[in-house]
Amino acid sequence: MDLESIRRTAAWNAGVGAVRGALVAAGAVVLVFAAVQGTRLATGGSGAEPAGAPDDRAELPSPGQPVEVPSVDRRVQALASFLARRYRVAAEPVEELVHAAFAAGRLTQLDPLLILAVIAIESRFNPIAESDYGARGLMQVVPRFHLERLALHGGSATLLEPHTNVLVGAQILDEYIARAGGIEAGLQLYNGALEDPARTYAQRVLAERARLAQVLRSALPHPERAALAHARS
Repeated sequence: MDLESIRRTAAWNAGVGAVRGALVAAGAVVLVFAAVQGTRLATGGSGAEPAGAPDDRAELPSPGQPVEVPSVDRRVQALASFLARRYRVAAEPVEELVHAAFAAGRLTQLDPLLILAVIAIESRFNPIAESDYGARGLMQVVPRFHLERLALHGGSATLLEPHTNVLVGAQILDEYIARAGGIEAGLQLYNGALEDPARTYAQRVLAERARLAQVLRSALPHPERAALAHARS
């Protein structure tokens, strides 16, 4: 073999070796990429942290949600437990109604305890209660007087749906309080007893509301309870 042939063979072998080296390196990259992707899929995340890991940038619950902070959840449970015992109803459905009252309170700016007190007096937490007068549901709404408002929720048939009944009843109560110029007069108007000088209905509702407020105070952790007592002294 002459000198030129030897040089060509050496160059060829060097080129083949470079190509092989490049292929090996590329294969390593592919394997690493596949491993990373497999880890991402296994954890359900982006690879930065596994699924379910806390994220400081996560948004806080919106004000429209029934539970805003753990303390509210604790108070809801305390109210539901008290109401279930007092009115001999199941605790789980009552807890849903307490959530509904808090949600309606946020939408109407009414005290949710006042809404719950009206439900207690009107229906004793029976969602299918119906009076001889035609009042229906938890807050005993009379459909023929509120047809336009009920049309926004699907008609009078929806009054037996608890969340709709609580919201519509709260909206009516809020309107009556504004029209009558105060809570007691608004409650009397809601009951159709505005001319009662003793305001018997309003006193019953407000007494129930006071009991619920006491339940909430008892559910507070001791430091918060002490702070509340100090603020009122």
